[in-house]
Amino acid sequence: MSQRLGFGVEPRAAYAVNPSATRGRLVAEPESPTRTPYQRDRDRIIHSAAFRRLKHKTQVFVYHEGDHYRTRLTHTIEVAQIARALARALRLDEDLAEALALAHDLGHTPFGHTGEDALDACLREHGGFDHNAQSLRIVTLLERRYADFDGLNLSWETLEGLVKHNGPMTDAVGVPIGRYADTGLPLALTSYPAWRTLDLHTWPSAEAQCAAIADDIAYDAHDIDDGLRAAMFDLADMADLPLIGDFLAAIAARYPGLDRHRTIHELTRRLITAMVEDVIGVALGTVAEIAPESADDIRHAGRAVVCFSPRMAAVDRSIKAFLFPHLYRHPDVVRVRRNADRVVRDLYAHYTERPETMPEEWSEGAGDCTPFVLARRVGDYIAGMTDRFAIQEHRRWFDDTPDLR
Repeated sequence: MSQRLGFGVEPRAAYAVNPSATRGRLVAEPESPTRTPYQRDRDRIIHSAAFRRLKHKTQVFVYHEGDHYRTRLTHTIEVAQIARALARALRLDEDLAEALALAHDLGHTPFGHTGEDALDACLREHGGFDHNAQSLRIVTLLERRYADFDGLNLSWETLEGLVKHNGPMTDAVGVPIGRYADTGLPLALTSYPAWRTLDLHTWPSAEAQCAAIADDIAYDAHDIDDGLRAAMFDLADMADLPLIGDFLAAIAARYPGLDRHRTIHELTRRLITAMVEDVIGVALGTVAEIAPESADDIRHAGRAVVCFSPRMAAVDRSIKAFLFPHLYRHPDVVRVRRNADRVVRDLYAHYTERPETMPEEWSEGAGDCTPFVLARRVGDYIAGMTDRFAIQEHRRWFDDTPDLR
């Protein structure tokens, strides 16, 4: 099986990103004698403060719901594992795929997408908020660890894959497309001095595509797992879903009377395996069809190379369609989302009115800032908060902090 799927010690594919041909870093640095550029990027991401904060940032449930539910950090580790498996099977640069997986959620606010929506609304007149673009802002500006530069000074290939997480952002002449067609490119992206060099009109590398599809795979599997363990829906509710129903029937036939806990694990394990194998098969087929001879051939292929088959894409859509009402819009989750939204909005209003109450590194010179600059600074500060720190700060400044459980 492993040989059939391309695992092993085969040499890097011609269409893989070659670390020896990197386009370099914004601030030139001596090469490492022991690590490739992407290994250095991965290590810098892991040692960043933003990465550590993922431990206390929400996926769906708030951080204190229980020790067994996913946080942004556990999700990120799962994505990195899947991304490396895909990259290994396709003979890509595993270190670049892993670095991108580890960095993909750095820009998330506290309280998951609820916090992002609330902060985007607060900043609507000042450029809005986009978590993908905020990840770029963190690794190019907000991390303050090195004497020679702000940010992490990551390689061009890592920045490119981080920004184009979901594919091209503009057409060939620079007009925003897709989700950015109406809103324009995120301010956190266009404020990066070298953003025009990131080739926003092309697809990202195959390594970046591995990280992106690994994110989808991990989301589907662990949201099913978390939702079942939280009793927001039951296994029987999923019996009619394509592929999921087949897996449940096969598990029941092979393991009669298997307990619920092991059944859930068996289900999610089989789902991840099926999705990973599907993506590998599609990618190998596409590579055979287009015969790319370089990483740039992948970027200019005009379509995603590392993706689901139409059948698996339909399974992915059915899972997400099921999870939306049963998990993401479950009454208990909606109540928590509503309270989390209030916490973020209250904090934003407080800090813009009293910026001196932020820590010195954020409040210094705030009294002389324009409203725009102050709003963006407050947004950066709140976006970096963990769930528990945001709750703690709300309790510090307000007498009626809502219950987020």
